[in-house]
Amino acid sequence: MKKGVLLNSDISAVISRLGHTDQLTICDAGLPIPAATPRIDLALTQGVPTFLQVVEVVTREMQVESALLAEEIVKQNPSLHEALLAQLRQLGLLQGNTISISYISHSAFKAKTEHSRAVIRSGECSPYANVILCSGVTF
Repeated sequence: MKKGVLLNSDISAVISRLGHTDQLTICDAGLPIPAATPRIDLALTQGVPTFLQVVEVVTREMQVESALLAEEIVKQNPSLHEALLAQLRQLGLLQGNTISISYISHSAFKAKTEHSRAVIRSGECSPYANVILCSGVTF
């Protein structure tokens, strides 16, 4: 049995196949997911699991170089935005790098999910609780 924190075999498999600059999306329960992009659905009910819980566990396994957010999160969900930024700052400290953060419109964000290796759907039901994580390298 796997000893690590991440027990979900589908997520573990996706992360193990990521190369430098590959993208992985973590989203709320409402983000439309392109038909051709693999969906890993973790949503059980409203708020379970939370977006931040999923980000925390996924990033324990994934080396993150940068993150992409919808610019609307800043005004429409400021508390989640601040919590996510804090989580990414802490992750950067643990990884020994600075994770760059970029913002685009929500419509551009939705289009960009087509390029993700997978989209992981949380049970989060708050606006713009979505992030595209760009894979880094550990060397």
